[in-house]
Amino acid sequence: MLFQPILTSTLSLLVLSFGFTFAAPAPAPAPATGTPIAIREVSTTETLDPRSFSSRITWYNTGLGACGTVSNDGQLVVALNHDQFDPSTPNGNPNRNSLCGRRIRVNANGRSVTVTLVDRCAGCPYGGLDLSPAAFSVLASTSVGVVQGSWDWA
Repeated sequence: MLFQPILTSTLSLLVLSFGFTFAAPAPAPAPATGTPIAIREVSTTETLDPRSFSSRITWYNTGLGACGTVSNDGQLVVALNHDQFDPSTPNGNPNRNSLCGRRIRVNANGRSVTVTLVDRCAGCPYGGLDLSPAAFSVLASTSVGVVQGSWDWA
């Protein structure tokens, strides 16, 4: 017999009659159980207070939001970035997200507005907000489109 297999608990070795030894890689460890860990880039402008964030603030045309309510552009409402919204969504149902209905105070250009969370923003970066046109107009003209600002839970 030219090949004689030798098994160990971590490696499977194959010894050839020529005296060469080749090692097969160890089997992959079993996946860990528990809460998955999310990795994200942290902005250098993000504050250390987990209740206050420096962020990009945009606006969008409202309608049926992820929280299951219909809003209009004249209301002071907000869509929260998906990175902060999704962890509070039980069983994948955003209508039951515990953040829905919470109030957020948004600051930019020396002005502030308090808005109600009604939606999820899929395109917003961590910390980012998408305001209704009425809410954004308190901070800047909608023609600007994007402002840098901060926000905290009211």
